[in-house]
Amino acid sequence: MTLLHPTRPELPALADASRARRLGGVAEFGVFALAAFVVAMPSGLLPFGLCLLGTSVLGWRTLRQSVPGMGVNLRALCWLTAAVLLMALWSVLLFEHGLKDVDNRSRFVVLPWAALWVYAMQPRVIWLWRGALVGIFAALVLACLQVARGDARAEGWTNAIVLADVVLVLMVLVVFCRPRGRWVWVVPALVAGCVTIVLTGSRGVWPALLCLLVIVAMGARWRDGRTRLLILAAVAAIGATIVLTVPALTHQMRIGELQSDMQRYEDGDVDSSAGARLERLQVAYATFQEHPWTGVGVGHFDDAMKRLPVCDTTQWVERCHLGHAHNDLAEWAATQGVLGIALLMAVYGVPLWLLVRLYRRSGQTRFRGPAAAGIVVVVSYVLCGMTQSMFAHQVTASFYVSIVGTLIGLATREAGNLQPVRRG
Repeated sequence: MTLLHPTRPELPALADASRARRLGGVAEFGVFALAAFVVAMPSGLLPFGLCLLGTSVLGWRTLRQSVPGMGVNLRALCWLTAAVLLMALWSVLLFEHGLKDVDNRSRFVVLPWAALWVYAMQPRVIWLWRGALVGIFAALVLACLQVARGDARAEGWTNAIVLADVVLVLMVLVVFCRPRGRWVWVVPALVAGCVTIVLTGSRGVWPALLCLLVIVAMGARWRDGRTRLLILAAVAAIGATIVLTVPALTHQMRIGELQSDMQRYEDGDVDSSAGARLERLQVAYATFQEHPWTGVGVGHFDDAMKRLPVCDTTQWVERCHLGHAHNDLAEWAATQGVLGIALLMAVYGVPLWLLVRLYRRSGQTRFRGPAAAGIVVVVSYVLCGMTQSMFAHQVTASFYVSIVGTLIGLATREAGNLQPVRRG
């Protein structure tokens, strides 16, 4: 009997295949860690970043060979990244500010990088889904512990608003990246996410949460549209009844505080949560009128606040030093002018356009998969951006570019817009 041994030309191929499997395994841990650790631990995006960097260095040939397969998706993301970075650098040179002011904008480099990396390394989407499940339940445990020890609001390792926004995105991933037949895990995860958001006391996340719940209700396999609407109305009525009749929840969701803030604002007192936000919107509008082309510089919204007499003094007033406008549009308009508004539209619009194209090409018969998840993630960021400057915080800025890039890479692979890629 003749024993068969790999010939010499086959040995490198076997080594390449083994190396590719190892890199693919690390990449799957990377996408798992992206969702699982983002708010569950301090510096929660570090494990993903290390996996991204390490596998990119070791598998650089695979990434290089994958560039043609990404096509217009990669080119569009690269142009978007270049525009964000050039606009930030131009603002720094114009106002002679420090490079630290563009730190959050520099993270956009990860957007095309993550998309190409996922496309090349081919991690399975189920690992992103599993990571989102772990992330939601870990956030719930952390939030419960913080409230139980007497904290007024659950803040995780960042702040209450950021925690709520990120948990919402994890809920989106759990719903739209789910494998078939896994609703048994999805429903508890949605409940856990909603409880966590309530414990944060964040109100700005409600429109995006409502949008998600409506999409879930309308996309479920009920008998007809009327049944869907009735179930949705029943869920909304039950939720509203619980919130309004349970004193602890009413206090945690700060409903009475919102009413009080608006009354104080009408009386001329802006030193409240809602009043400060409205004041910042007025400051942003006035600043945009004065500096429509340049704004006051990236990362320097506090300079705009100095137009208020109370802020143009040596006395420390907290609402004068929040560092951002608490609104995406107001932030980018006041700090970068008209071009900033156009750039913000591109930051959300370009990925949304790519994801819609990829979803149409994915062959999905229902609204699910990485492209669908990406669409809802971008829409959620837009809605949360109405009451928060999403790119003024490291966690939300980094998570946006990381998760959107990852979903675009996964969706490109799913859509079949590929060339055969040899790992190496």
